[in-house]
Amino acid sequence: MNLLISIPPFLTLCCFLGLAVLTVIRGRRTKINVLFFITCILGSFLYIDILFAFNVKSADLALTISRIDHLFIIYLFPIYIHFFHSYLHISGKIWLVRLAYAFAFILMWFIPTPLYIESMQKHSFGFFAKGGVLYPLFGIGSLCLAIIVLTLIFQAIRNEKNSIRKNRLKYVFAGFGVMGVMNGLNVLPIMGYSIYPPGSFSFIPLIVFAIGLFKHDLLDMGILIKKSLVYSLITALLTCMYAIIILFANRLFADFDFSDSIFFHLLFFLLIAFAIGPLKTKIQGLVDNIFSKGKYDYQKTIKNVSRMIASVLNLDEIAKHLMDTVVNVMKVEHCALFLCDLSESGCKHFAARGKYCNLASSISMADIDSIVQYIKRQRQPLIKKKLMERSGEPDIPDVLSDMNRLYAEIVLPMIFEKRLRGFIVLGEKLSGDLFTSEDRDLLETLASQCALAVENARSYKLIDDLNKNLEKKVRKRTLDLQEALSEKERTQEQLIRSESLAAIGQLVAGTAHELNNPLTSVTSLIQSTIEDLSQWDNSTPLDQDLIDDLRFADKELGRARSIVASLLGLSRQTQTYEEAVNLNLVIQDALRILHNQYKDRDIEIVENYDRDLPDVEGNFANLGQVVMNIIKNGIQVVEGKKGLILLTTRFDNDTKHVVFECEDNGPGIPKSHRQDIFKPFFTTKEVGKGTGLGLYICHEIIQKHGGAITVEDSDRQGSKFVISLPASGN
Repeated sequence: MNLLISIPPFLTLCCFLGLAVLTVIRGRRTKINVLFFITCILGSFLYIDILFAFNVKSADLALTISRIDHLFIIYLFPIYIHFFHSYLHISGKIWLVRLAYAFAFILMWFIPTPLYIESMQKHSFGFFAKGGVLYPLFGIGSLCLAIIVLTLIFQAIRNEKNSIRKNRLKYVFAGFGVMGVMNGLNVLPIMGYSIYPPGSFSFIPLIVFAIGLFKHDLLDMGILIKKSLVYSLITALLTCMYAIIILFANRLFADFDFSDSIFFHLLFFLLIAFAIGPLKTKIQGLVDNIFSKGKYDYQKTIKNVSRMIASVLNLDEIAKHLMDTVVNVMKVEHCALFLCDLSESGCKHFAARGKYCNLASSISMADIDSIVQYIKRQRQPLIKKKLMERSGEPDIPDVLSDMNRLYAEIVLPMIFEKRLRGFIVLGEKLSGDLFTSEDRDLLETLASQCALAVENARSYKLIDDLNKNLEKKVRKRTLDLQEALSEKERTQEQLIRSESLAAIGQLVAGTAHELNNPLTSVTSLIQSTIEDLSQWDNSTPLDQDLIDDLRFADKELGRARSIVASLLGLSRQTQTYEEAVNLNLVIQDALRILHNQYKDRDIEIVENYDRDLPDVEGNFANLGQVVMNIIKNGIQVVEGKKGLILLTTRFDNDTKHVVFECEDNGPGIPKSHRQDIFKPFFTTKEVGKGTGLGLYICHEIIQKHGGAITVEDSDRQGSKFVISLPASGN
C-alpha cells in the first residue's frame, strides 16, 4: 500500500463518511439534509475509487471498479448544485438543476464504454482513470458547475444583512464550496496530465465545513461545538498520526537488522511519546486560546450578578448592571429589558443597550400579544432559530413576528414565584456566532437572578412609597387642620366686618335722616333770601357776587342732600341710576369742594378734558362721591412733596366707554396690595387716618353703573386710577 500517497484521499473519505453519519444521527429529514447526505455518500464512493486506483496492482481491476463507481459518481455534481439551490433558497434557475440531472443521466449510459473512461493510466502516485471522448463534457461541466456554486454563495454573502446567516454562508463557501472546485479539478489527471488529484486534499475544506457545522449549526442539526469535543478529535487525530508514523517507520527500517530488536521499538515508542505529548499540550493550549478568546468566566459573572442582587434595590441600577453584563459578556449587538406591569396588563420597555435601543424604547407588549402568551405557557427561553424550524405550528409565526419587532434572537423570561415578571431580549452576537449551551445556561441564570432583583427592588419601592405616602398624608392632614383654623379665623374676621358694615349702614341711615332736616331748613332759607334779593329795589345796586355765592350755596346744599340720599341708598341698595351725567362737570364740582384741601399746598392739578365727551347714564351725586374720593386720595399721597395730579377724560371708540383717569406722582401702590384695595376695611394708612371703606364704596358705585375701576402704574412713579363707564345709549 502506497501509504503517504493514500493519506489525503483516506482523510477526505473519512470526512465524507463522518459527515454522512452525523447527518443520519442528528439531522432532520429535510430536503437540504437529504441532499447533503447523498452528496457525502457519492463523495465517499469517489474516494473509495481513488484509494483502490492508487493501491491495486491490476489496471483491469482498477478500471472495472472505477466504471462501477462512476455509475453513481456521475450524479455527484447535479446533486451538489441541487443542494446549494435549496440551501440558498434560489427560486429561479431550476432549469440549471434539471439540465445537470439530464446531462448526468445521458452520460451514465456511456460509462461502461471507452467513450467515457478509456483506460487506467499509470502515474507516479498510482493508477488513475483516463477519460474517453465524452469525459471532458462531464469533467469541464462539473468544474463549471462548482464555479457557478461559488459565485452564487458569494453573491448571497454580499446580499445577506443578518450577521449569523452571513457567517454560516462564509463557512459554506470556504468548506463545501471550495471542496466542489477542488473535486472539479480532478479532471486534470483524467485528461492525461500527471498531476496528483487536487480533490484528494478536500479534507481541508471539509474540516472547515465541519467546524462551521459544529460552531454555527450550518444544517440546523442543533449541535454546537465544545472544547471537550475538540479535545476528543485532537486525541483521535494524534492517535491516527501515531499509527501512521509507526507504519511508516516499519517500512522505512524494514531492511535493517536492529528493527526487530525490542530496544528499537522501546526507544521509538519513547521518542514518539515525548513528541506526541508536548504536541498535544500545545494544540490544546491553542484550542483554549481560540475558544477562550472573547469568552466569559461563567463563575465570575454569576458571582458579580449575585453581589448585585444582594446590594442593589434600585430598578434603574439593576437594569444598567444587567445591560452592561450581557452586552460586555455576550458581545451582542442589542439587549433590552421589558418589565411587566403590576396589574399584569402587559410588559413595557424599561431599558436597552446597543444598536436598536432608540427603536425599542417605544415598544410595549400587551398581555394579549402572542409572545407574552407563549412565554407564560412555555416558561422557557425563546430561541428564534429553533422557532423558525417549527414555523408550521400554530402561534409560532405570530411569536416570530413579535420577535422581529423586538429585534430579538433570544427572549429570556424572568419568572418569580411562577409568575412572569418581565423578559430580557438579546439580539445577534457581534461575531455572528450562535448562542451555545453554555451561553444559554448563563443567560437563564442571569434571567432568574434578575427576576429576583427586580422583585426585591419593587418590594422595597412599595414599602418606601408607603412610608412616603404616610408622611405626605400626615403633612396633608396637618396642612388641612392649619387651613381649617385659618379659614375659621378668616370667617370670624369677615363676620366681624359684616357686622361692622351693618352697624355703619345703620349709622349712615340714621345720620342721613338726621341731616336731611337741617339741610332742608337751610336750603329753604337760602332760597327765600335769593328770591327776596331778586325782588330788591333796583335803585339800590346789589352785590352780584353775593347772589352767585348764595346760589352756589343752594346748589351745594342740594348736592349734600343728594350725597346723604346716596349714602342712604347705598346702605339700602335700592337706588336708581337714570339721569344723564357729564363726567367733566362731576370732576369740576369735586375740585371745587376739595379746593380748600389743596389750595395752601404745593400741589399742581392739571385738567385735560375731552370737550366732546358724551354723557353717561347714572347718578350725579354717586359719581361725584367716587371722583371726590379718588382725587382726595391723590391729594393725600402727594403730601410733603411737590405734588402733581393729572385729571384726564376721554372717549374710547373701541369699547364705547367714557374714561376718567386720575394720575399722581406719589409713592404708588405695591402690586401685592392691588388685589385687596377694593375690599372693605383694607387700608394702608396709619391707624385713625382711614377706615378702609373709601375705595370699597367707589368700587360698589362704579359696578352699579355697569363700569369698572382699576389701578395701574403711573409714568410718574405714582398710581393711576382708571374709571370706565358706558356712554349713554350703549
